[in-house]
Amino acid sequence: MTYPTPRIALVGDRSPAVRSHARIPGLLDALATRDQLVLDAYWIPTEDAEAPGALDGFDAIWLLPGSPYRSEAGAVAAVRTARERGIPFLGTCAGFQHAVLEYARNVCGIGGAAHGESHPAEDDLVIVPLSCSLVGHEGQVEITPGSLAERVLGTTRTLERYHCAYGLNSAYLDRLRAGGLRFSGVDDDGDLRVLELPGHPFFLASLFQPELAGDGTLAHPVLRALAAAAVSHANARDTTAEGARA
Repeated sequence: MTYPTPRIALVGDRSPAVRSHARIPGLLDALATRDQLVLDAYWIPTEDAEAPGALDGFDAIWLLPGSPYRSEAGAVAAVRTARERGIPFLGTCAGFQHAVLEYARNVCGIGGAAHGESHPAEDDLVIVPLSCSLVGHEGQVEITPGSLAERVLGTTRTLERYHCAYGLNSAYLDRLRAGGLRFSGVDDDGDLRVLELPGHPFFLASLFQPELAGDGTLAHPVLRALAAAAVSHANARDTTAEGARA
């Protein structure tokens, strides 16, 4: 049986000034040529992601760096679509931050959950400035044994690159955990760097940016894992469609 090429939505406001955006075409080529993981990629601006049905038919959603987004609502909608429909999801940097926002609002009941970069005067600032900016920083991340992150990375300690200045407000950590979100990676100071959602086929977000690893000619394990999850989703979708036609 020949399966369809998986379709991945690259949700973000594409800009040549954002280094991670500039790297993505080369990383998609590396996934195809080196890992035999071919993806049909579509850039979806956050303003478009806000529209109903904008992400229908995709086999993976990657919420990219580049905040503040032109449409926070679109970024949050992309996370919710992936979470509720079981679509493989990756959020990096701002994608991590908005995955937290979506979960806080729609699962944990923190309706006013806000991002400190866009709405610094709000009461429920779930995302706040980091005590020490990670723009241009490289650091160690401790990964929880037995987590999705460990399976993806193949290790419990990894050196990763960052380009961000905002992260989770620890005052909301217990509520997010009680709601079912799992934080599976911390830095050497214990600050949260990775989250995942147990029970979801593939839902992973990192404050670090795997797309900045190395020289851009090899895909980071996180990106290979997302691509593999997209392949599995596409194959399952096609099999279901075949069964419906039979």
